[in-house]
Amino acid sequence: MTTLIDGKAVAKKVNQATQVEVAKLVEQGIQPGIVVIIVGADPASQIYVRNKNRKAEKLGMHSIVRELPDTTTQAELLSIIAEYNVDPSIHGILVQSPLPKQINEPLVTMAIDPKKDVDGFHPTNIGKLLTNYPGNYPVANTPRGIMTMLAAYDIDPAGKTAVVIGRSTIVGKPMAALLTNANATVTIAHSRTKELKAVARTADILVVATGIAHLITGDDIKPGATVIDVGMDRDAAGKLVGDVDFDAAQGIAGAITPVPGGVGPMTIATLMQTTVELAKWSDLGE
Repeated sequence: MTTLIDGKAVAKKVNQATQVEVAKLVEQGIQPGIVVIIVGADPASQIYVRNKNRKAEKLGMHSIVRELPDTTTQAELLSIIAEYNVDPSIHGILVQSPLPKQINEPLVTMAIDPKKDVDGFHPTNIGKLLTNYPGNYPVANTPRGIMTMLAAYDIDPAGKTAVVIGRSTIVGKPMAALLTNANATVTIAHSRTKELKAVARTADILVVATGIAHLITGDDIKPGATVIDVGMDRDAAGKLVGDVDFDAAQGIAGAITPVPGGVGPMTIATLMQTTVELAKWSDLGE
């Protein structure tokens, strides 16, 4: 039997713990604050931002959605980020992707104060993660949420072979770093990897983040492997599916995340968790 890794259930527990932490901070006169800046009117981004805002408010946080037109210039966006960098009521700053063509996304990431970088994408924070630097700093929310799910199901990466398919700075690279820091032996694979499916079959822990529907089938999974599907795709019929053929993986994978209901809820729950941590660290002067 294949165990279902229930992201909704784990996210619910994370959110409950976050709500308790928010209440404690509010009693101390600190209300965790997050601002999400969205440039343009991408429909998927608007839905995602709305969900983030709703969740933050439900947990008792100070939440701002700053909506900007798609004609916003690089200078205007950087100026707005600079405002929030010095705003003591805001502990986490997130600029929603994708951004219009006139905006240089790496410069935007660099402009966010690393101590308010709730996405964990600033090179300073990525560098700390890669070097397993001690101390408090934000880590990319999707990979961190995946590590939380693994822990919730007593799946210890130590000594295991892990394969991460996808090399983005949002998921692939920080995921590989977290698994390496947890003592797994990690391979990063991608579109140019030769014999990709054979590489996938070596994995005790397989994380797939490509955006290609059903790239991984049952034949590509090592029997008993843990499969984490980060994909959020549409099949020919318009149904929401993942990068892994979920049905084909049944009876082969030891454990697997569903799509939807797996990684997605954990990403938002971890974003809220990170916001609260940034507020706590700020109060400690870190």
